[in-house]
Formats: sequence, structure tokens, C-alpha cells
Amino acid sequence: MLVYTLKRLFAGVITVWFIATATFIAMHQVPGDPLMNDKAVSAEIRANLEAKYGLDKPVTEQYFIFLGNMLSGDFGISFTQQNRRVNDIIRDHFPISAILGLLAIFFAATGGVLWGALTAIYRNRLPDIVIMFLVILGISVPSFVFAALGQLFLVNLNSLFGQSIIPVAGWGTIWHMLMPSMVLGLGTMALLTRLMRSSMLEVVNEDYIKTARAKGLSPTRIFFRHQLRNAILPVITVLGPQIAAITTGGFVVELVFAIPGLGRYFVQAVQQLDYTVIMGTTVFYGAFLVLMVIIVDILYGFIDPRVRLS
Repeated sequence: MLVYTLKRLFAGVITVWFIATATFIAMHQVPGDPLMNDKAVSAEIRANLEAKYGLDKPVTEQYFIFLGNMLSGDFGISFTQQNRRVNDIIRDHFPISAILGLLAIFFAATGGVLWGALTAIYRNRLPDIVIMFLVILGISVPSFVFAALGQLFLVNLNSLFGQSIIPVAGWGTIWHMLMPSMVLGLGTMALLTRLMRSSMLEVVNEDYIKTARAKGLSPTRIFFRHQLRNAILPVITVLGPQIAAITTGGFVVELVFAIPGLGRYFVQAVQQLDYTVIMGTTVFYGAFLVLMVIIVDILYGFIDPRVRLS
């Protein structure tokens, strides 16, 4: 298991290096000057920034300066937000995105396992047809459409009661988190529902299920002890990347619901060509995604020994 873990960690380091390199190359292909006049940078500040990041040096030297700063945990200073480091932006706003993402993944995982198992039990019957129709909608419709519909529903709900039952936007209480987390988790829940359904239908015809029935075990025990336990393995496999994707991918939802998460600042950085924030948050997002994939691979190795042997 140690060798398997070391291999996954080494592959993760290579992946993060590739993400950082690709980000650096992509940002240097964007036309324009990161220290343009409309950002109100004085000549003295411009000279200091050029010296710190090597902007007055060849691209190769800039690349190694960027890697050196990244390895030391320094993503630099924002070009558009005065006296604010990228590390501070990540530290202050990523926890908000993480809380929203964890609520969304809890909603998605619970609903995905529940609805997936239910569709497998009622295969080709009315519950299966209705749920799979909703699953197709959840996968096909973009998140910003669900966000707008969610806000419209809250506006009508508050109007019906004549007071603010659930806030339409903002952040601060559990009531602010309900609708954004549901909207953010809908697509993942639909994906997990389809995956759980397919896995359950494969497991139900396995020999150990037939043996359990022949031994006279109750359907409830067979379902929870044998079917659900083995069918959930593929769900666990995709759950790690989905956790990272939800936690770091709620850009549109954060914008629509006015949530001060890291995704909102990333979008603003792209709009303002704030190079340090873009590169820092991209590498951070990429490293977080790689870390979640590695954790899931290691957990999967403990759950299924065949992974370690292969």
C-alpha cells in the first residue's frame, strides 16, 4: 500500500507542475500589459513589481521565478486590489466556497445514492421513469438557469408569506446557504443518481446476491449488506473529484447569489486581468482537485484490495 500511495503522490506532484506551467504559458499568451495605466500603478510601484516578478526579464527567467515563489507558498500581490496578497484572498474567501461546496456535496451524495437505489428497485416502473426524467434535466440544464429559477422561487415564497422567510442572496446564516447549495449540487446529484442506478443493476445479478437469497436472508439485509455496499464503490470513485469540482466550481452560483467566495474573486480577476490572482487561484484549485483525487484513490485502495494488487 505504501508503494501505491507514493506512486499516486508522485503523479499528483507532476500534475500540479503541469497545471502551473500551462497556466503560466496561457497567461503570457494573453495580450496586454499586467501593469497597464488604467490600474493606476505609479512608476515606482511598477518598477518594484517588475523587479519582484521579473516582468522586465526573459520569459524563461520569469517562469523559474514563478515556480520558486509557488514552491515557497507565495502567490504574489494582487495587481488590482491594493496591498492585498493572493494568499490572503485565498485564505479569507476559500472557506466560504468550501462550506458551500460541502453542503452541496452532502445534498448531492445523499440524493444521488437514495434516488439511484430507488430507481434500481423500481426499474422500468413509474418512479424510475420520473426520476430519470428529472436526472436528464439536472444534467442538461446549466447551473445559472437553476440559480435564476431558485431565486425566483424564493422571491415568490417570501411574497406569499409577506416577509423574508429565506434570503434571496447574501451570506451569513444557514438560511442563506440552503438554496445556493441545492442549486450547486443538482448536477452532481443527477450524475450520481445515474451512476448508482447502473451500479445497482449490475450488482443485483451477481452470484453472491443469488447465494444470499438462497440462504434465506431478508431482502432488507441483502440490500444494505450486499447490494448497497458493493454498488456504492463507483460512486466513491467519482465523489472525490466531484467534491473538488463543486467546492471550486461554484463561480456562477456565487455571482448570482452574491456570495463572497473565492470563485467570485476569480471571475473578477479574469475580468480585470489580475494576473497574480488568476495564476494563484488556478494553481490552488488544481492542487486541491489533485489532492482530492489522491485521497479518494487511497481510500479506494483500502476498500478494494484489488486496486493495490493491480
